[in-house]
Amino acid sequence: MCDVTISNTRVISSSYISTTGGWAAVATVTRGTSLTPTDVVEVAESLTISTGRQVTTYFDWADLAQSPWTAESEIWVRTGDRLGEFIETDVLDDHANWRNIGGSGGVWTDNVATTLAGSAANIDDLVRLARRVIREQNGHNKMTANRLGFVWNPTSFEFLEAFAQANGFESADRALERGLAPQVTYLGAVHYVSNDNAADHVFAGVRKLMRVGILRGTFGRMHRVESPAGDTGGIHSGVAFYSRVDIGTLTPTTYNTILFDVNDSNS
Repeated sequence: MCDVTISNTRVISSSYISTTGGWAAVATVTRGTSLTPTDVVEVAESLTISTGRQVTTYFDWADLAQSPWTAESEIWVRTGDRLGEFIETDVLDDHANWRNIGGSGGVWTDNVATTLAGSAANIDDLVRLARRVIREQNGHNKMTANRLGFVWNPTSFEFLEAFAQANGFESADRALERGLAPQVTYLGAVHYVSNDNAADHVFAGVRKLMRVGILRGTFGRMHRVESPAGDTGGIHSGVAFYSRVDIGTLTPTTYNTILFDVNDSNS
């Protein structure tokens, strides 16, 4: 859903052309006469990789020896799962910088922050509305290139599945037989599911525009510390398993009208 950069650079700089500078202005041209070019204004923007989180678990040597379910491979899998959940949570928590879609009069409405519950009866309306708003915000070309995406909460994804099973012929049969797996393309959009959306919020919009930076030097690194120091002196008789992740997120200003905060009360 996001544009991910894995780098050891702390501040990743970029810029966008401000609309106040007259970008893409169309003017009259007269044969044989000079024309005046329009100056544009570039605005600096940066993504800073500075938010760090760690997961450290400690096992006594005896417990580790007597507990087959705490194999080292399982410890690292669980550690990676927790750090991955943090990345999702941090990205999805940026919803204040996205354009609101909410409920008005019981229907999905653009630029409204009031919550509405997604359901099998209105989930298709939401997908169509998102496409319309993107076109109205001149994002059609980006949507064609990157496709529309949704990161649903589990409840609303269930309603999407119910809609798919109740509509169509061959596609409904497939949905009934197999269900919908996350990262499925349906209704002209790519659908993901996450349990880490902020309460009452779902992420939607054009894919590969929301930016995420991950520090290469710490990402996926696993550290095994035997007999770590005790809190008040001495050493622990065991082993600590440690890993961390450092990230940064950025909603590009030039695209914040085609990234949506869907105010879904199912979250």
